[in-house]
Amino acid sequence: MSKFTWVDQDTCIACGACGAAAPEIYDYNDEGIAYVILDDNQGTCEVPDELLDEMDDALEGCPTESIKVADHAFTEEMKIG
Repeated sequence: MSKFTWVDQDTCIACGACGAAAPEIYDYNDEGIAYVILDDNQGTCEVPDELLDEMDDALEGCPTESIKVADHAFTEEMKIG
């Protein structure tokens, strides 16, 4: 099953949990705010199957629920609402 991920940078507190759990998926900008490496935080690139467990760990470990996961690519409308 396809999975996609995106970071809501407005709610990210730069704690570093997601990058520790899934360093091949998440990294940080100059301010320490997380983003998805795979597609520059667009939420449009399918997460490879071999990284799904790490993505789930990051999702569960995010204290602000800034990590978003869906079965389909994220749209701009989904990111706003």
